[in-house]
Amino acid sequence: MQKWTKSPAALQRFGVLLFDGFSNHCLANTVEPLRAANTLSGQRLYDWQFLSLDPRPVTSSSGLQVAPHAALTDADGDMLLVMPSYGFQAHGGWRTQAGLRAATRRFRTFVGLDTGSWLLAQAGLLNGHRATIHWEELTAFTERFPEVETCRERYVIDGDRITCSGAMAAFDLVMHLIGQDHGQALALEVAQLFMTSDSARSHSGGAGSASSHVNKALALMQENLETPLTIPEIARRVGRSQKALESRMRADLGAGPAKVYRRLRLNLARKLIGETDLSIAEIALRAGYEDPSALTRAFRAEFGLSPRALRSRAR
Repeated sequence: MQKWTKSPAALQRFGVLLFDGFSNHCLANTVEPLRAANTLSGQRLYDWQFLSLDPRPVTSSSGLQVAPHAALTDADGDMLLVMPSYGFQAHGGWRTQAGLRAATRRFRTFVGLDTGSWLLAQAGLLNGHRATIHWEELTAFTERFPEVETCRERYVIDGDRITCSGAMAAFDLVMHLIGQDHGQALALEVAQLFMTSDSARSHSGGAGSASSHVNKALALMQENLETPLTIPEIARRVGRSQKALESRMRADLGAGPAKVYRRLRLNLARKLIGETDLSIAEIALRAGYEDPSALTRAFRAEFGLSPRALRSRAR
């Protein structure tokens, strides 16, 4: 699988620390892209376990109960994701603070999701770091923790401390991590699965998404898989020169428009091969190839096997 960037493939282990009142939306936006990355890559890239301060079920804001895999004291890993969401003020006692401080010996990176930044700051784990929080709490957070450099960003990565402003931003953050760890080709596939064209996430000191021109180009590509547009036409429609679009897309995605467009079309072909009984000829047409042999050549170059070989393997 072409990555578009060089990246390690080592398993990363996440602990997701839940508190009563956590947001189902935030949890799903965090874990589901990781699950999708594992599925689409055919590898175990990410592993996660749900944690709590003690091994009892944790209840979300909407009443969903989650049975934790372990207590925080018994867990370790690469990254601890702290997710209190609603009612976070009630969870900021000495027990939480002591548990988070002790966890610094067992987790390399700490992530405050939604209002998790507040609990990390109370434990002193954000002192001297740039951080954000759910924007409804931003003013109070700034006043309460002057030793933290507060930023109005969707997410902030500052060394081994990561903070995030809410559920939708959690999706953005995880998409960024997938692209950073395993390449933008995989991030693009995950974005396709969740039906978002805003699939490229960049980070430079703070956080942000790919340029609007790249996102418009991706949307045009997604809308025109069966009858592909030319790259000059895509550039014209997004209001950029072909050279400028090429440069911007390489910066955001690690690949130029032609390569990205081909990947989108071949991802569609791979999905149809694995999930339907359509003939290879019909799939070729739906993916914008004039004949099956052209699809087969491109497919083999991209994925290392032919469409027929993939179909045989899937059955």
